[in-house]
Amino acid sequence: MRLALLGCGTVGSEVVRLLHSQSADLAARIGAPLEIAGIAVRRIGRDRGELPVDPLVFTADPLDLVKRDDIDVVVECVGGIEPARSWLVEALRAGKSVVTANKALLAEDGGSLHDAAAQGGGDLYYEAAVAGAIPLLRPLRESLHGDRVTRVTGIVNGTTNFILSAMDSTGAGFAEALAEATDLGYAEADPTADVEGFDAAAKAAILASLAFHTRVGAADVHREGITEVAAADVASAKAMGCTIKLLCIAARGTAADGRETVSVRVHPAMIPLTHPLASVGDAFNAVFVEAEAAGQLMFYGPGAGGAPTASAVLGDVVAVSRNRLAGVRAASESAYADLPVRPMGEALTRYHISLDVTDRPGVLAAVAGVFAQHGVSIATVRQGAAGSGAAGRDDDADLVIVTHVAPDAALAATVQALRGLDAVRSVASVLRVEGSA
Repeated sequence: MRLALLGCGTVGSEVVRLLHSQSADLAARIGAPLEIAGIAVRRIGRDRGELPVDPLVFTADPLDLVKRDDIDVVVECVGGIEPARSWLVEALRAGKSVVTANKALLAEDGGSLHDAAAQGGGDLYYEAAVAGAIPLLRPLRESLHGDRVTRVTGIVNGTTNFILSAMDSTGAGFAEALAEATDLGYAEADPTADVEGFDAAAKAAILASLAFHTRVGAADVHREGITEVAAADVASAKAMGCTIKLLCIAARGTAADGRETVSVRVHPAMIPLTHPLASVGDAFNAVFVEAEAAGQLMFYGPGAGGAPTASAVLGDVVAVSRNRLAGVRAASESAYADLPVRPMGEALTRYHISLDVTDRPGVLAAVAGVFAQHGVSIATVRQGAAGSGAAGRDDDADLVIVTHVAPDAALAATVQALRGLDAVRSVASVLRVEGSA
């Protein structure tokens, strides 16, 4: 089986090393040896250490490489939308099988890749696109096909999980925890994709597409990052017996007209310490799947890094190579359900709201009245001592309110109305609450 490798950075170079060190085992599992026929890179002369390949396999023309008739499998480790999309569509239309770790492309335009695969008759595998080495997408795509998945909740970004874990364990603020993550190599020089939730949103789209047999794109995912999470929020979560995680949540639901829908969102949320995801610390990933027959399933492990991601890539290479030798292809994309994506305003959730209010009689009644006007029920109220407000004035008090479940639009409207209340000096923070806290 002859492979074309697009990209030879952190993941691509590790794929090369694993192919070399495990060549005999891989050949035995597949039924034929794997050979790297070409590696497309930007700069051929760049120092890549001692990679166990002939330097002559490097090329600066990826499109020409994927068009070659002697290529069986194209492995893409470049990332980004273009030109990766054009290369992979070309390969798939020509009947080649493709293995990719490109979450951004799959979330942005996975449909064009699936269409090209159907046209050419090859396989499209992408286990490494979500949660690194954790076997997750294949169980959703194959093992749970006889079941009905109702909800997927996950921690799918290691950088943000490290930051929030550090804030929880040390009491540090966001900026300090981000600096530590950068120093340790968990955060990129530009951490925007991670801390603003773009990376997690792309992965959420892929998970929802597989779980609910519906094409879901990154634009369908409600996205919020963790930059507004403060040390005070983490302390408040602890007081409730909770911790804060950046969650991707994809769930089936029912619209007002009775139609089945899906909602897909990424945002920080408080979860109780009893929740299986609460103990997932540092840069690890975990995904909690709920299905009607199988019940609750947990997938946990390292979600990033060259070796874990390369492990997932090679698992896909073995699968597609076996299929090619057998003259078959894997089941095609399953998007038959074609469920509409519910807007965030209709998603059911709970809010944790911290208010800095004037400490005088009738304030609590006025605040409760705003919640009642918007049809939001209050679960708990905790009041701080006078003088503990953000401004430190003697006539200040803190109110911490946790709601019952309500549509997000009603909760957001309640918060907006509270900001206009005379007795409310400021809305100090708003966080969603998931789980049974």
